[in-house]
Amino acid sequence: MNGVHDMGGMHGMGPIAPECDEPVFHEPWEGRVFAMVRAMGAWRKWNIDASRYQRELIPPADYLRMSYYEKWLTGLVELMVKRGLVTREEIESGHASPTMPKVQSALTADKVILLTGKGSPANREVQTAPRFQVGNTVRTRNTHPEGHTRLPRYARAKRGTIDLIHGVFVFPDTNAGFQGENPQHLYSVRFAARELWGEQASAKDAVYIDLWESYLDPAT
Repeated sequence: MNGVHDMGGMHGMGPIAPECDEPVFHEPWEGRVFAMVRAMGAWRKWNIDASRYQRELIPPADYLRMSYYEKWLTGLVELMVKRGLVTREEIESGHASPTMPKVQSALTADKVILLTGKGSPANREVQTAPRFQVGNTVRTRNTHPEGHTRLPRYARAKRGTIDLIHGVFVFPDTNAGFQGENPQHLYSVRFAARELWGEQASAKDAVYIDLWESYLDPAT
């Protein structure tokens, strides 16, 4: 979807100021939000792509004013309500409804280390030949889907070169909408900076983007 979250290459967003020795969490509440997202994900009511897409649905004005973990919390609340894990009234009141059934957590303490250590790998063992090979010149499709996509706006309808074949991975566009994993080959594609940004970019620079096979066509 074309939204304010897809900021790559946009002007007017201010300078990037890297923070030296940046902590993992700036405030204790950020760590709690991270833990809640992981714990609620254990219910398997959604997947990582659906979680990302939910954050993309935050209204632009709110998205721009929110910090990183505020977006995470907002997306989590919406997913919990949509999937029936909590009601809107419970969120607004801060209290569990006495009529809601009590359930045990899907993520118990003995499973935490396993979950954080291995995560949920997205690679799949599918025996299918890649459509492209290293060195092939490709062109990204000029698509503007309404749902989730990992093809950024600034890289659409651009020529690039296959630099690496990662293997077969879950396709985020369909997985985010609960339409199936649709696993396909994932490539690292090299784009000359001038292909993306024009002649004002340095001729020495390049951008590498991981792109799924259905985003690509042979360059003509």
